[in-house]
Amino acid sequence: MGLVEVIIGFGYVGIAAAVFAETGLLVGFFLPGDSLLFTAGFLASQGIFRITVLIALCAIAAVVGDGVGYAFGARVGPRIFTREDSILFHRDHLDRARRFSERYGPKAIVFARFVPFARTFVPILAGVGAMRYARFLAYNVIGACLWAIGVPLIGYSLGRSIPGIDQYLFPIVLLIILLSVSPGIIHVLRNREDRARIIAIVRSTAVRIFGRG
Repeated sequence: MGLVEVIIGFGYVGIAAAVFAETGLLVGFFLPGDSLLFTAGFLASQGIFRITVLIALCAIAAVVGDGVGYAFGARVGPRIFTREDSILFHRDHLDRARRFSERYGPKAIVFARFVPFARTFVPILAGVGAMRYARFLAYNVIGACLWAIGVPLIGYSLGRSIPGIDQYLFPIVLLIILLSVSPGIIHVLRNREDRARIIAIVRSTAVRIFGRG
């Protein structure tokens, strides 16, 4: 698997940097956080990494990443909602994260760890909303422990307890990716405007490919 080779090549520093970047640098949509952590944990079960070092670095990177996102939100403030779309930023994702936060309240900081778009933007919204930092930090640490420690430990435990599981690593990682993006897919299917936009894109693409005839 290409992901396995990349993780081995980047090592501890690369894994920690990816975990940090997902929430600290607005690139959560380009990094496979859940599958990366699971696969790294599995590789630790095969002796490639030390699980204690791995989870310690990932937890620290996750906490610091959310902290940077919070600081960015506090600095930019409500102006972020008028920011122009770019490769790394899209207001639709920010609006979805805001609805996610409104639904779950402060607990959204914990739950967001397991939802890609929310993982990137919810800490920023906490800063925009001027959530008391001590409260934010408490939820941040809890979420980091559940995600950045829990997911690698699942991969590690499966790798140690199930003989030959490496043969099924690809479908397992694929399942994790599907589960990660499923909240976004469900949201799109439920939202009439999103469905209409997707249908329009599909139709225009079909016209360009096949022509009107």
